[in-house]
Amino acid sequence: MRLRAGLGLAFAMAALVPSGAMAQSYQCSAPGSVSVPSIARDGPSRTMPTTGYVLALSWSPEFCRTRTDSPRHARQCSGLGGSFGLIVHGLWPQGARSWPQWCATRRARPTGAQLARQMCVQPSASLAMRQWAKHGSCLTDTPDRYFRITRILHRSLDWPDLDRLSRKEGLTAGDIREAWMQANTNWRPEMIGVVLNERGWLEELRLCYGRDWMPAACKPSARGAADDAPAKIWRGL
Repeated sequence: MRLRAGLGLAFAMAALVPSGAMAQSYQCSAPGSVSVPSIARDGPSRTMPTTGYVLALSWSPEFCRTRTDSPRHARQCSGLGGSFGLIVHGLWPQGARSWPQWCATRRARPTGAQLARQMCVQPSASLAMRQWAKHGSCLTDTPDRYFRITRILHRSLDWPDLDRLSRKEGLTAGDIREAWMQANTNWRPEMIGVVLNERGWLEELRLCYGRDWMPAACKPSARGAADDAPAKIWRGL
Protein backbone atom coordinates (compact mmCIF):
# COMPACT_ATOMS: atom_id res chain seq x y z
CA MET A 1 0.00 0.00 0.00
CA ARG A 2 1.49 3.34 -1.05
CA LEU A 3 2.01 6.12 1.45
CA ARG A 4 -1.00 8.43 1.71
CA ALA A 5 -1.90 9.75 5.17
CA GLY A 6 0.91 11.24 7.19
CA LEU A 7 3.13 12.30 4.29
CA GLY A 8 2.53 15.97 5.03
CA LEU A 9 3.84 15.49 8.56
CA ALA A 10 6.95 13.74 7.30
CA PHE A 11 7.76 16.59 4.93
CA ALA A 12 7.05 19.16 7.65
CA MET A 13 9.83 17.53 9.67
CA ALA A 14 12.32 18.99 7.20
CA ALA A 15 12.09 22.25 9.15
CA LEU A 16 13.56 20.64 12.27
CA VAL A 17 17.16 21.36 13.28
CA PRO A 18 19.53 19.64 10.80
CA SER A 19 22.84 20.12 12.63
CA GLY A 20 22.84 16.68 14.27
CA ALA A 21 22.65 14.95 10.92
CA MET A 22 25.88 16.59 9.83
CA ALA A 23 27.70 14.92 12.72
CA GLN A 24 26.81 11.57 11.16
CA SER A 25 28.45 12.45 7.83
CA TYR A 26 31.50 14.50 8.72
CA GLN A 27 33.14 16.17 5.72
CA CYS A 28 30.78 14.37 3.33
CA SER A 29 30.20 16.04 -0.01
CA ALA A 30 27.57 14.47 -2.26
CA PRO A 31 28.66 13.87 -5.88
CA GLY A 32 26.65 15.33 -8.72
CA SER A 33 25.72 11.89 -10.01
CA VAL A 34 26.54 8.22 -9.53
CA SER A 35 26.11 5.12 -11.65
CA VAL A 36 22.73 3.45 -11.25
CA PRO A 37 23.29 -0.20 -10.31
CA SER A 38 21.08 -3.10 -11.34
CA ILE A 39 19.33 -4.94 -8.50
CA ALA A 40 18.09 -8.53 -8.62
CA ARG A 41 14.95 -9.37 -6.68
CA ASP A 42 15.68 -11.78 -3.83
CA GLY A 43 12.18 -12.71 -2.76
CA PRO A 44 8.50 -12.67 -3.66
CA SER A 45 6.41 -9.57 -4.20
CA ARG A 46 4.15 -8.92 -1.19
CA THR A 47 1.50 -6.23 -0.80
CA MET A 48 -0.54 -5.48 2.31
CA PRO A 49 -1.87 -2.53 4.31
CA THR A 50 0.85 -0.52 6.03
CA THR A 51 0.60 -0.31 9.83
CA GLY A 52 3.81 1.61 10.52
CA TYR A 53 7.46 2.08 9.54
CA VAL A 54 10.95 1.19 10.74
CA LEU A 55 13.91 3.46 10.08
CA ALA A 56 17.00 1.24 10.27
CA LEU A 57 20.24 3.10 11.06
CA SER A 58 23.49 1.20 10.53
CA TRP A 59 26.52 2.01 12.72
CA SER A 60 29.05 2.66 9.99
CA PRO A 61 32.28 2.17 12.03
CA GLU A 62 31.27 -1.43 12.77
CA PHE A 63 30.21 -2.09 9.17
CA CYS A 64 33.50 -0.68 7.87
CA ARG A 65 35.65 -2.48 10.42
CA THR A 66 36.69 -5.14 7.89
CA ARG A 67 35.94 -3.16 4.71
CA THR A 68 38.33 -0.19 4.75
CA ASP A 69 40.15 -1.53 1.68
CA SER A 70 37.06 -2.81 -0.15
CA PRO A 71 36.56 -1.11 -3.55
CA ARG A 72 32.85 -1.96 -3.34
CA HIS A 73 32.48 0.03 -0.11
CA ALA A 74 35.07 2.71 -0.80
CA ARG A 75 32.74 5.68 -0.46
CA GLN A 76 31.53 4.62 2.99
CA CYS A 77 34.63 2.98 4.40
CA SER A 78 37.82 4.39 2.82
CA GLY A 79 37.55 7.81 4.45
CA LEU A 80 37.82 9.53 1.08
CA GLY A 81 34.07 10.19 0.87
CA GLY A 82 33.73 11.45 4.44
CA SER A 83 33.49 9.93 7.90
CA PHE A 84 30.15 8.33 8.76
CA GLY A 85 28.33 7.47 11.99
CA LEU A 86 24.73 6.28 11.93
CA ILE A 87 23.71 6.02 8.29
CA VAL A 88 20.38 5.01 6.78
CA HIS A 89 20.20 1.29 6.11
CA GLY A 90 16.60 1.59 4.99
CA LEU A 91 13.08 2.80 5.66
CA TRP A 92 10.79 -0.20 5.84
CA PRO A 93 6.97 -0.16 5.74
CA GLN A 94 5.44 -2.68 8.12
CA GLY A 95 2.30 -4.83 7.98
CA ALA A 96 0.26 -6.37 10.78
CA ARG A 97 2.03 -9.75 10.64
CA SER A 98 4.70 -9.34 7.98
CA TRP A 99 5.94 -6.55 5.71
CA PRO A 100 5.33 -5.51 2.09
CA GLN A 101 8.21 -5.85 -0.35
CA TRP A 102 9.12 -5.69 -4.04
CA CYS A 103 5.94 -3.86 -4.98
CA ALA A 104 5.20 -3.11 -8.61
CA THR A 105 5.74 0.48 -9.76
CA ARG A 106 5.89 2.11 -13.18
CA ARG A 107 8.77 4.39 -12.19
CA ALA A 108 11.08 1.93 -10.49
CA ARG A 109 14.49 3.25 -11.55
CA PRO A 110 16.01 6.36 -9.94
CA THR A 111 18.38 8.63 -11.80
CA GLY A 112 22.07 8.94 -10.97
CA ALA A 113 21.41 12.43 -9.58
CA GLN A 114 18.65 11.16 -7.27
CA LEU A 115 20.93 8.44 -5.92
CA ALA A 116 23.76 10.94 -5.49
CA ARG A 117 21.63 13.08 -3.17
CA GLN A 118 21.47 10.08 -0.81
CA MET A 119 25.21 9.65 -0.51
CA CYS A 120 25.68 11.61 2.73
CA VAL A 121 22.98 9.67 4.61
CA GLN A 122 23.19 6.36 2.70
CA PRO A 123 26.69 6.23 1.19
CA SER A 124 26.21 3.30 -1.17
CA ALA A 125 24.38 3.49 -4.48
CA SER A 126 23.74 -0.27 -4.39
CA LEU A 127 22.26 -0.06 -0.89
CA ALA A 128 20.05 2.90 -1.77
CA MET A 129 18.87 1.25 -4.99
CA ARG A 130 18.02 -2.03 -3.25
CA GLN A 131 16.17 -0.27 -0.43
CA TRP A 132 14.05 1.63 -2.94
CA ALA A 133 13.29 -1.44 -5.05
CA LYS A 134 12.53 -3.77 -2.14
CA HIS A 135 10.92 -1.45 0.42
CA GLY A 136 10.43 2.03 -1.00
CA SER A 137 8.34 0.75 -3.90
CA CYS A 138 5.74 -0.28 -1.30
CA LEU A 139 5.80 3.11 0.44
CA THR A 140 5.50 5.69 -2.32
CA ASP A 141 5.30 5.92 -6.11
CA THR A 142 8.71 7.36 -6.96
CA PRO A 143 12.26 6.71 -5.78
CA ASP A 144 12.93 10.43 -5.40
CA ARG A 145 10.06 10.76 -2.93
CA TYR A 146 11.24 7.74 -0.96
CA PHE A 147 14.78 9.08 -0.73
CA ARG A 148 13.52 12.52 0.31
CA ILE A 149 11.51 11.00 3.17
CA THR A 150 14.55 9.09 4.45
CA ARG A 151 16.62 12.28 4.41
CA ILE A 152 13.88 14.20 6.22
CA LEU A 153 13.66 11.58 8.95
CA HIS A 154 17.44 11.45 9.28
CA ARG A 155 17.62 15.25 9.62
CA SER A 156 14.85 15.28 12.23
CA LEU A 157 16.90 13.29 14.74
CA ASP A 158 19.43 14.37 17.34
CA TRP A 159 22.42 12.10 17.80
CA PRO A 160 23.87 10.74 21.03
CA ASP A 161 27.65 10.70 21.39
CA LEU A 162 28.21 7.00 20.75
CA ASP A 163 31.97 7.49 20.72
CA ARG A 164 31.88 8.67 24.33
CA LEU A 165 29.29 6.05 25.28
CA SER A 166 31.57 3.32 23.93
CA ARG A 167 33.97 3.99 26.82
CA LYS A 168 31.39 3.23 29.51
CA GLU A 169 32.27 0.28 31.74
CA GLY A 170 29.66 -2.49 31.67
CA LEU A 171 27.86 -1.00 28.66
CA THR A 172 24.48 -2.59 27.88
CA ALA A 173 21.86 -2.32 25.13
CA GLY A 174 19.72 -0.47 27.68
CA ASP A 175 22.43 2.19 28.01
CA ILE A 176 22.31 2.70 24.24
CA ARG A 177 18.52 3.13 24.39
CA GLU A 178 18.89 5.55 27.30
CA ALA A 179 21.44 7.63 25.38
CA TRP A 180 19.04 7.81 22.44
CA MET A 181 16.21 8.97 24.70
CA GLN A 182 18.37 11.64 26.30
CA ALA A 183 19.10 13.05 22.84
CA ASN A 184 15.51 12.59 21.58
CA THR A 185 13.09 13.10 24.44
CA ASN A 186 9.97 11.95 22.58
CA TRP A 187 11.28 8.37 22.31
CA ARG A 188 10.72 5.55 24.83
CA PRO A 189 12.63 2.26 25.24
CA GLU A 190 10.01 0.12 23.47
CA MET A 191 10.31 2.31 20.37
CA ILE A 192 14.04 1.70 19.90
CA GLY A 193 15.51 -1.54 18.55
CA VAL A 194 19.17 -2.19 19.35
CA VAL A 195 20.75 -4.81 17.08
CA LEU A 196 24.02 -6.35 18.28
CA ASN A 197 26.05 -8.75 16.18
CA GLU A 198 27.04 -12.21 17.36
CA ARG A 199 30.11 -10.73 19.12
CA GLY A 200 28.04 -8.17 21.01
CA TRP A 201 29.04 -5.09 18.98
CA LEU A 202 26.44 -2.48 18.01
CA GLU A 203 25.37 -3.08 14.43
CA GLU A 204 22.14 -1.14 13.99
CA LEU A 205 19.44 0.95 15.62
CA ARG A 206 15.86 0.45 14.48
CA LEU A 207 13.46 3.30 15.16
CA CYS A 208 9.77 2.47 14.98
CA TYR A 209 7.06 4.84 13.75
CA GLY A 210 3.29 4.61 13.50
CA ARG A 211 1.31 5.38 10.37
CA ASP A 212 1.19 9.01 11.55
CA TRP A 213 5.03 9.17 11.47
CA MET A 214 5.22 9.60 15.24
CA PRO A 215 7.44 7.29 17.34
CA ALA A 216 5.61 4.06 18.21
CA ALA A 217 6.29 0.78 19.99
CA CYS A 218 8.29 -1.72 17.95
CA LYS A 219 7.10 -5.22 17.26
CA PRO A 220 9.00 -7.72 19.42
CA SER A 221 10.89 -8.91 16.32
CA ALA A 222 12.31 -5.40 15.77
CA ARG A 223 13.39 -4.70 19.35
CA GLY A 224 16.67 -6.56 19.16
CA ALA A 225 18.75 -7.02 22.30
CA ALA A 226 17.25 -6.89 25.78
CA ASP A 227 18.19 -3.95 27.97
CA ASP A 228 20.54 -6.04 30.11
CA ALA A 229 22.46 -7.49 27.15
CA PRO A 230 26.19 -6.59 27.28
CA ALA A 231 27.10 -4.29 24.39
CA LYS A 232 30.19 -2.82 22.75
CA ILE A 233 30.53 0.04 20.27
CA TRP A 234 33.38 0.06 17.75
CA ARG A 235 34.82 3.54 17.32
CA GLY A 236 36.72 2.86 14.13
CA LEU A 237 40.17 2.92 15.71
